[in-house]
Amino acid sequence: MATGGGGLLSVDFEVIGKVQGVFFRKYTQKNASQRGLVGWVQNTERGSVTGKMQGPEKEVKDMKRWLKKTGSPKSRIDRCIFKDEQTITQKEFRSFDIVK
Repeated sequence: MATGGGGLLSVDFEVIGKVQGVFFRKYTQKNASQRGLVGWVQNTERGSVTGKMQGPEKEVKDMKRWLKKTGSPKSRIDRCIFKDEQTITQKEFRSFDIVK
């Protein structure tokens, strides 16, 4: 039976564009934490930023929109890929961290 849309979601993401050297990870961490999300974000060798976020469905959807449309002030987002979105019963992480 449905829980009224108040469940937890987990989703992996990759943001492609000018997203390294523009504080994208720091802004992602700040915005995710303010929304009560947990997970991680890191730079890739390909020049993109990748990560995983988990939290309340509404907040995950808002963060997906932020990753696609806003980002850090000096970033340029060309494309954002979301995959492995699933409903979860509990969070795997305690905070939202920048992985070096």
